[in-house]
Amino acid sequence: MEIIPVTLEKEIEASDDVSQLIASSIQIQDNDIIVIAQKIISKQEGRLIDLSTVTPTLLSEGISSQYQKDPRITELILSESKRIIRMKNGILIVETNGGVICANAGIDESNVKEGFATLLPLDSDKSAKIIREKIYGHTKKDVAVIISDTFGRPFRMGQTNCAIGISGLVPIIDYEGTKDTFGKTLRVTAIAIADELSAASELVMGKTLKTPIAIIRNYSFKKGDTGTHELIRPEHEDLFR
Repeated sequence: MEIIPVTLEKEIEASDDVSQLIASSIQIQDNDIIVIAQKIISKQEGRLIDLSTVTPTLLSEGISSQYQKDPRITELILSESKRIIRMKNGILIVETNGGVICANAGIDESNVKEGFATLLPLDSDKSAKIIREKIYGHTKKDVAVIISDTFGRPFRMGQTNCAIGISGLVPIIDYEGTKDTFGKTLRVTAIAIADELSAASELVMGKTLKTPIAIIRNYSFKKGDTGTHELIRPEHEDLFR
């Protein structure tokens, strides 16, 4: 398996065609998995917010005063969230409008101009599908596309990249019912390969290398278009909610 970094020298803008930039930057092959950092998708989709245009509510002001947060960021977090799950140490763990559980609704001020912040794409699965179809139009190559973002994890220090948008790839390999090397039947082993591929891609993407895209090549995967909903643990099974 190869993980190939794709460097983009230009800052992505709303007028850019990300699929064309990818196709012109590297020779794409059938069955490549293209992992794209969420940040450039958000920029291309106009999800870059000028904080000077944000007016905090009294609720945002109140929460921010407790945690020394910018009330404009808090306002964006609340507007992008279905509900707050936890608030502690200046971090709001929320369920976003798109159904993702993450810190601060995925809102980020890194790698953007001062006074701006990015929001998550409105529908990352749809974004991944559009890019996949456009790449096929440019190259006639059948690929899978993952949009990744950086998340923290319960009980573990540090962050890893996780899939928030998927097209062309079944995100979980379920080994239930198969035999292990000792002949025992596996019952609950399901591997989130979309998240593992996202995490592996970050090893070459980094945060400061102008490498927001990686190509994973020679990895055998099951094709499909089920999206990321399979990766979201149902609330009744989630011990942390």
